[in-house]
Amino acid sequence: MSDLKIGDKAPPFDLPTDGGGRVKQSDLRGQKIILYFYPKDDTPGCTTEACNFRDALPDFQATDAVIIGVSKDSPAKHDKFKEKHGLNFILASDEDGTLCEAYGTWIEKSMYGKAYMGIDRATFLIAPDGTIAHIWRKVKVPGHAEEVLSAAKNL
Repeated sequence: MSDLKIGDKAPPFDLPTDGGGRVKQSDLRGQKIILYFYPKDDTPGCTTEACNFRDALPDFQATDAVIIGVSKDSPAKHDKFKEKHGLNFILASDEDGTLCEAYGTWIEKSMYGKAYMGIDRATFLIAPDGTIAHIWRKVKVPGHAEEVLSAAKNL
């Protein structure tokens, strides 16, 4: 489990994305980055969260913020998820879980008494200088995009 704190340098990333692209943190220097980790494409909570970020994208862009969703799904699954829901931001694929580990979002979860490893829904607001400006862990989807937008506006 990572113990990242506000003010820490954000762990760098260079990941494959939907559409056969790549996203590198170093290419986004000078912009605010909304890096949100979610468990799985096309599941109810993850779809709602993605659609909330989709709908708020113009407001995020007005704060010079870029949104990147991260899960362990493949780029091909991301393509289908984006197409199905008209998502208008980057979905990055962390299939080996390296970035999830770096951000402390790969955790033991429990369902019906069974323990398993999964992604803890979490969001990180990375400042233009590459430091972590805000951290949300154990995210509850309703109202989350608005909360992140408010923090981005105030950064």
